Amino acid sequence: MRELFLLESDADEAGWQERALCAQTDPEAFFPEKGGSTREAKKVCLTCEVRDDCLESALMNDERFGIWGGLSERERRKLKKRAV
Repeated sequence: MRELFLLESDADEAGWQERALCAQTDPEAFFPEKGGSTREAKKVCLTCEVRDDCLESALMNDERFGIWGGLSERERRKLKKRAV
């Protein structure tokens, strides 16, 4: 019999979304209409334990819409430009 073991880093990477506070919140707050307020979403992100994982994922996957890791798409673009 063969057993499959998940590496801890793989389990953590897959599990951060389940621990995210946004998963327990109205998703509309994280994808506001153009010109809409991002305040509520960013407020949730401030206290989220997986905020850094979320932001890293958004940057690596080039997420174009929504609030990820407490930053809007425009803020993530600026962050990427500064890193280059």
